[in-house]
Amino acid sequence: MSNKIKIFLTGGSGMVGKNILENKNSKKYEIISPNRKELDLLNYNKVSKFLKINKPDIIVHAAGHVGGIQANMKNPYEFLSKNLDISKNIIVAAYENEVKKFLNLGSTCMYPKDTKGYLSEDQILKGKLEPTNEGYALAKIVSYKLCNYINEINSQYTYKTMIPCNLYGKYDKFTEKNSHLIPAIINKMHIAKINKINEVEMWGDGLARREFMYAGDLADAIFYGLKRFHNIPNVLNIGLGYDYKIIDYYKQVAKVINWKGKIIKNLDKPIGMKKKCANIKLQKKWGWVAKTNLVAGIKLTYKYYLSQNKNN
Repeated sequence: MSNKIKIFLTGGSGMVGKNILENKNSKKYEIISPNRKELDLLNYNKVSKFLKINKPDIIVHAAGHVGGIQANMKNPYEFLSKNLDISKNIIVAAYENEVKKFLNLGSTCMYPKDTKGYLSEDQILKGKLEPTNEGYALAKIVSYKLCNYINEINSQYTYKTMIPCNLYGKYDKFTEKNSHLIPAIINKMHIAKINKINEVEMWGDGLARREFMYAGDLADAIFYGLKRFHNIPNVLNIGLGYDYKIIDYYKQVAKVINWKGKIIKNLDKPIGMKKKCANIKLQKKWGWVAKTNLVAGIKLTYKYYLSQNKNN
């Protein structure tokens, strides 16, 4: 029998999950991470039975039904219902099966859309949500509150929520329909470069600001937390604490890819929140800082993209 701490990781086939599994610290733990065919997280009875049999020491909940702004706008019902069911099933089943430690991953879309300045943990539920991904945000807020309620009713349980800023990196999705900002830009500019296209479209005026952290850094933060679980605040932002204009992401990707075309602004398209940057005062106090800068992260992500698109 292994003496290692046993972790049940949900979402092991997603970007965050894969970065956790390939992190050098993963070898220190026994990590079980069934795929969707092996365990349907939408089925409470199957989730509960899985926990009863496997008895994990800690659950890291990284699973979710995710997508970019286009996918969220097209089907908010699906993003709310699926994410709500997945998280409720895993959190309630964990509690019912006496799993004492639970690390829940939230999202900065949980914060009100009109938040002035930086997003701090005490602003959750203090205003209206950004409508372009409201369904997903509501599911994430409910998950966070469920974890908090469990902490309140039973002091033996330590259910924590980390709220990562926007992520990008290895194992990301790059298709226009499902991708987030940086992988979408990489894909558009790479296609433009190989097809000698001199223009690439950008939604909005490019002045909205976003914070993007390399996904490998989130994996580092999670393993840092697993070693000092009780020191994690009940809810904790994980991010860089600084942001860039969207136009700056386009310019940096263009440099890395070596594409020299023109960026065309489409002012008819939605841009989401004007500014979205995490307040990381609690994170700094906790003792963790991200190590991958933007240029290094884009280079690593582009390298991965090329490995997946060898015919292009």
